[in-house]
Amino acid sequence: MRALLQRVTEARVRVDGEVLGEIGAGLCVLVGVTHGDDEATARRLAEKVWNLRVFADGDAPMQRSLADTTRAALVVSQFTLYGDTRRGRRPSWSDAAPPAVAEPLVEAFTATLRALGGDVATGRFGADMAVELVNDGPVTLLLDV
Repeated sequence: MRALLQRVTEARVRVDGEVLGEIGAGLCVLVGVTHGDDEATARRLAEKVWNLRVFADGDAPMQRSLADTTRAALVVSQFTLYGDTRRGRRPSWSDAAPPAVAEPLVEAFTATLRALGGDVATGRFGADMAVELVNDGPVTLLLDV
């Protein structure tokens, strides 16, 4: 699994103009699933996101994590994180897990963040979503597990 994290001051996801998920300060987390990922992988990735120190603590720029704050996460499924652009002009999606595999693992990732104490908002798996965010910093990190 792979997650692209962006520290945000606010973020929301819309489908057909309707806001499905919205947070204030926290992390926007785009999550991609590949072949061979399982629930244990989803839990490990969620725990890493939960404990990653990317928030300021006074003058120290990156000393606090979601676990240390009351900040929220907006989780959005993102199969294009596994797009392969090494050849040709069109990305290959062969590294992305099919929806029947990916959807339950994105849900397991989200459930783990909630079980850890996160205030988690989500988009809708497989929908054409509009994600709006204000990147804070900017801080953007790519995590693989």
